Order: sequence, then structure tokens, then C-alpha cells
Amino acid sequence: MSAVVTVQRDLRRRLLQIAAQQRGYFTAAQAERVGYSYQTHAHHVSVGNWLPADRGLFQLAEWVPDVHDELARWTLWSRGRGVVSYETGLSVHRIGGLESDRVHLTVPPGFTMRHEAVVLHFAKLSRTDTIPIWGFTVTTPARSIIDVAGSTDQDELARLIDDACQAGLVTIRSLRTRAEQVDARAALNIERALHRDEPR
Repeated sequence: MSAVVTVQRDLRRRLLQIAAQQRGYFTAAQAERVGYSYQTHAHHVSVGNWLPADRGLFQLAEWVPDVHDELARWTLWSRGRGVVSYETGLSVHRIGGLESDRVHLTVPPGFTMRHEAVVLHFAKLSRTDTIPIWGFTVTTPARSIIDVAGSTDQDELARLIDDACQAGLVTIRSLRTRAEQVDARAALNIERALHRDEPR
């Protein structure tokens, strides 16, 4: 085996180790750090080894697609600062049926990047409100419900809460407590949803 082939295999192995942690995605900067010169990037795209996903962002061509892979892509796009949240967070946790044609990310105040495929929400999230998942971070079931509580009608909100409780993802008590700590308006809407069938 030639030295060139050995080097190429070693580069590929190191890139695969990074991409495997990010659902097949990697950045141009990460490829350069493992030893791929910038000049070789276009070659790997042209021969089909790397699939371009965005500016400076690629996915390995042989990666077998899995559910939520695209969320790792948007985490890399946000340079690791975006947390999957709101409707997208609920979808990850399989709570309710709210759908969005764009990915929802919560980012720190001052975040300046924009993309038409992403809805940005600005907040400083506590670590207690986030869960690391393979390739990305998502808001907890409780925080995901709290985040959408202000823009969801009470019947749908009640269904979301019921789904989460039935799945053992939240308790009414813990949801109430966290909502009161995070957002008074959301806490009020949650209370209204919980009591929507009571006689007035």
C-alpha cells in the first residue's frame, strides 16, 4: 500500500470520526483541521464524496439518513449556539401534532446569522431546560411546551400537555413550576388550558 493511500485513508477515518458525531455533517473548517487542504474540497464535492449542504457545510455521501439528521446540520450552521426548540422541539419529543415548515432554534441574544429555513428565538436557556441528543441539543419537553404556550390555542395546548403527561415526559406540577419561573404569560395560558372544560 502506497504512502499516499495510507494518508488518504487516515484523513478519511479522522473525518468520519467527527462526522459520525454530527449525523454525517461536517464543516469546511473541521475538514481542514483533520488535514484536508481547502483546495481539495471542490474535488471531493465533484467526485461525489461530499454533499454540499450549505456554505462551508457538507455531509458524507455514504451517510445513511436518519430521522432528525437535518437538526445536526442547523446546529453546525449556528456554530453550536442554536438549540432546537418550539414546534421543532415538540416534534423531536413526539409531543402533539404542531408542524412547521421551518426549523425553530433558540439562540443567545446578539446572534446575528439568518437563514430562510430557520425561525430564530432569542433567549438565554438554562442547562436544566436543554437535553443533548446525538448531533444537536433540544429544549426539554416542559420548556418546549412553555415556549409555544403563548401562541397556541387552549385546546391544542391542552392536547400537548396531555400527550407529554401520558408519555411520562412531564408532570402537571413540574410544568406549572417551570412555567412560573420562565414566563408568566405562558404559565397563565397553561392554567387556562388545564381548566378549559371546567364550568365558568
